[in-house]
This record gives sequence, C-alpha cells and structure tokens, in this order.
Amino acid sequence: MFGLVRKALFQLPAEKAHELALEGLARGHALGVGRRLYPRVKAPVTVMGLEFPNAVGLAAGLDKNGDYIDALGDLGFGFIEVGTVTPRPQPGNPKPRIFRVESAGAIINRLGFNNKGVDHLVSQVSRRTYDGILGINIGKNFDTPNEKAVDDYLACFEKVYAHADYITVNISSPNTRGLRDLQGEEALNRLLRALSNRRRDLADDVGRRVPIAVKVAPDLDSEAITAIAAAVSRHRMDAVIATNTTISRDGVQGLPNAEETGGLSGRPLLEASTKVLASLRAVLPDDIALIGVGGVASGADAARKVDAGADLVQVYTGFVHQGPALIADAARAVAGKTAGA
Repeated sequence: MFGLVRKALFQLPAEKAHELALEGLARGHALGVGRRLYPRVKAPVTVMGLEFPNAVGLAAGLDKNGDYIDALGDLGFGFIEVGTVTPRPQPGNPKPRIFRVESAGAIINRLGFNNKGVDHLVSQVSRRTYDGILGINIGKNFDTPNEKAVDDYLACFEKVYAHADYITVNISSPNTRGLRDLQGEEALNRLLRALSNRRRDLADDVGRRVPIAVKVAPDLDSEAITAIAAAVSRHRMDAVIATNTTISRDGVQGLPNAEETGGLSGRPLLEASTKVLASLRAVLPDDIALIGVGGVASGADAARKVDAGADLVQVYTGFVHQGPALIADAARAVAGKTAGA
C-alpha cells in the first residue's frame, strides 16, 4: 500500500507531497483507523529520566507547528519531536525549497525555519490527545542577530517549558544565516548558561525539571566536537542530538538536484553523522544521552547508531522514503541494545 501512495506523492513537488501526506494521516486519525494500521513495538527504555515506549522517534522538521501530533502518534513512534519553532511566525525561504535526490534516498531542503510561531505551537500542543513523549525544538528568527539570539531562545524556552517532555536547542540548521556560528565556544556557552539558569527558575514554577538536548551539525571537526561536549557538560545539558543536515554533497555528486543549496539528509548522511555521534560519545560523560539521527533508512542503520553510542534514534528522510514500516523495523533492531533498556 505504501509503495502506491509513495509513487503518487513522488509525482508531486516535494513540499506539496509533504503537506498532502500529513493531511492524509490526519484524516486517518480522525476516522479512528490510524492506530489499527501500524504495528507498535513495545521495548521501553529510560533516557533523560523519561520512559520511552521504544527508542525510535520522529526528528524535528516534519511537523514544525505541532499541527499533526495526534496523527503522527498513531504510527508507533517511541517519541515525537515538533518544531523548529521561533518566537515570531516566519514564512521561511522562497519556494521551491525541498528537493528529492531520489536515487540516493536523500532530500535537500532550505526551508529556513518556516513556522507559525511559538504561540501557535503551544496552542496545538495544549490540545493534543497524544500521551507519548513529546520534544519541542526551538530556534531563533532569521532576522534576529546572533548578538540577541539568546533572547529568542529564552522566549521560546519559557513558552514551551510546561508543555514539553524535553526541549531541543537547534543551533545547527544550515538554512538560517549565521545560525551555526552559535556552535562556537563563546556563543554556545553564553546560550547554554542562560537556558540552564532559566530552567532552574521554571523548574520551581512548573514543578519539574525538563531535560534539554542540543542539536549539532555533522560538519564539525574534532576541536569543535570537544568544545561542544565541554559546554554541554558544564551547563548540565541532558542530551546531544547528532546530527542535523549537512552542507556536504558527498554521495550525491552529479545526481539531479544535488547542486541545490540547503541541508542534505538521508542515506548519504549516515557515515558522517554516525562518525560525529561516536566522537561525541567518546568525550561526553556517560550521564549525557545521545540521540542519533541522520541516514537511518533501515533497522540495521538504527542499530549502527546505537552501536556508535546512541541511547535513542530518530528518523525523518528514511521515513519519507521507506514509510511507516521503518519505525517498527528500527525499533525491533535496537530493542535491548540501548543503555537505558
């Protein structure tokens, strides 16, 4: 069935197909058939102090606004991450801005944090019936200078805190100019210090300490990885998500759409993202979790992430190409392998 649906969707422009697929899932959920169509793997794992039904989740970016949480919850994910969300709504970059590199199982996007703003996301999250683990991914508006980026992150952090099981700090998208500069040692320490301090106050107000994850790029050298690990540890972050999309075109050179600007995701990212993951595991304290994402297109790929040090795994582009069956395959492949299992 998915093969037929995929064939039809892949005849459409990528962003339109994305929208129609989500609407289709929403209709299935409304009719009450969604949960009956997809297998649910029960392999509980405790990470960041949270109990996940299984170790395979949906990466941020598919549902930027929290409009489809309940429908996505039908598919058997162990957790769902929504966003990236910014303080103010913004349209993102001009269309077209999503491009398939189909023969490589890859996608290039330059969306640019298109979203309806944090207030809309909070209203959607507040109405969800999905009772699984929910992460909320936050960023800055494109026109906020890096000198004031902390203000944007704090604005989102404060509004989503009471509604999230964990919060992801996105400093690694290649599609917002200058954003990756926030991975630099001084800027990162300033940002994480502010979030850590604000969390102490919010934890008292809300009555719980919400874990914070930091999402990093795959295009990091060993010096940058060591500096990021030091900052994450110093400011008592709970996890690192490795990795975001890459600006490299290794593995897709010469293929249709490969020269489009933006971040590359999918199978060609597997090696680079897993290498960064393993490097982070080597320098991070054991009590800081790792979430592996990038290039997961099979259960074996998910198992590689865990073998490299991941406590949890996320999928996105592989899910687009392989369909919901990937979720159960990956969850079965990593069941019992994760450190928290």
